[in-house]
Amino acid sequence: MVRITSALNIAALVLCAAAQNVTILKQTLSAKGVTAVYQGDSNYSTVSRAFNRRFTISPVAVAFPTTVSQVAAAVAAGTAQKLEVVARSGGHSYIANGLGGNNGALVVDLSKLKAVTVRPSNNTALIETGNRLGDVALALNAKGRALPHGTCPYVGIGGHSGYGGFGFTSRAWGLTLDTVKSAMVVLGNGTIVSTSANVNPDLFWAIRGASPSFGIVTSIEVQTFPAPPSATVFSYNWNNLNISAASTTITAFQTFAASNIPPEFGAELVFGKGSSSGKLSVELTGGYYGAANLFSDIIARYLNAPGMPKPSSKTVTPGSYIDSVKYFAQPQALNTSMAPDGSDNFYTKSLMTPSGSPMSASAVKAFVTYMANQGFSSNTDWFVEVELYGGSNSAINAVPLDSTAFAKRDTLFTIQFYASAPTGATSYPAAGFTFLDGMVSSILNNSPANWNYGAYLNYIDDKLANATTLYYGSHYARLMSLKATWDPKDTFRFPVGVA
Repeated sequence: MVRITSALNIAALVLCAAAQNVTILKQTLSAKGVTAVYQGDSNYSTVSRAFNRRFTISPVAVAFPTTVSQVAAAVAAGTAQKLEVVARSGGHSYIANGLGGNNGALVVDLSKLKAVTVRPSNNTALIETGNRLGDVALALNAKGRALPHGTCPYVGIGGHSGYGGFGFTSRAWGLTLDTVKSAMVVLGNGTIVSTSANVNPDLFWAIRGASPSFGIVTSIEVQTFPAPPSATVFSYNWNNLNISAASTTITAFQTFAASNIPPEFGAELVFGKGSSSGKLSVELTGGYYGAANLFSDIIARYLNAPGMPKPSSKTVTPGSYIDSVKYFAQPQALNTSMAPDGSDNFYTKSLMTPSGSPMSASAVKAFVTYMANQGFSSNTDWFVEVELYGGSNSAINAVPLDSTAFAKRDTLFTIQFYASAPTGATSYPAAGFTFLDGMVSSILNNSPANWNYGAYLNYIDDKLANATTLYYGSHYARLMSLKATWDPKDTFRFPVGVA
């Protein structure tokens, strides 16, 4: 009985301490003018809902600062209560890291920080990290400028630029993080610091590849590019390809990438379920940002490769740069204030293949065979994107490896494996995890033991073995050292972060 009483007393003390912490947090944030939503508030379930419905996360509070000083006040308040503090830019983290990844975090939602200022004097832009990609594209295009970035308009610029940021212009312009010239960062102790190549250069290095582990980036200064005068959007479709023909689309893509293709050419192969076992649907889609009259000769080098099947259909649409951004955003609009964000219940994995060692014929065949057979029997709604990062003239691979924390500069393809739960499912099926694990294994088990592959943090996987090596590569040791300097209390902690 004594032991039970003691346990109850301890539990009561813990609950009292937790309640006191939240009370102090409320008082501190209120005193600084920071609006926040707490557990028990009527809109708590709405503001704490994860984009990936596979996760149900319960943060202590979600704060909505309107200024950088309020961001700093929120971080300081969370640190004082020894809380995990995380930033939420757009909220599209695949494993809900924008909510902390685990229960009990203080979420600093940046959606009120949405200024975009283009500077004509040097063609840079100052972008607050509450902006989403669609809104950034519209603001820059109004000034005749553009950035490399992904196609989903609701993705937040903060996490996107912090971990990479790939789009169809990236072979010409690099990743989003490659355009960052400086940034404003709130540290775990609530101080606000600037970073650039000349100011706090170690921190500047770290935030270009691992920023969420080091602080809350409230704004980035980026080098913009002239919006191309021409953009050709294309889609070539093959219906119900057999394993041999579908394999050819990948091997020919690897060969095509190694030829002298212009950097203005960006594309990906998208695979999906066929109408019967052993068959696949395949699409080549992307954008060409050079002169429209040159496109047909470039694409012919791929379409006419030996053994390539004839497309079932195609669409080729010349237009303006912003037309291409709108096309890839469909069915969503670029102006993200027009409608609420969507959600999904899904699992995803990624694989970055090395340029110097493309997928072998056996790996390609095993991969395609798996998609065609196990993919047909899977009850998930799945797709696979084989994104062209490298190849000849790629600006991504031209950046020296150690100039930023981004760890994979020798990449040919980044492959995203994505499987949603069946329609109407209340939970994610266990078979969905093993299905994608097996798909990745079909490649790895048929590749060299020392194959220098990696994984992409913006397609983050909470179940990935050897995650720090695959995500951060040779840079992880330096990142850990810098973490101890810049975030010694480990305020910014979450699954698969730098620890």
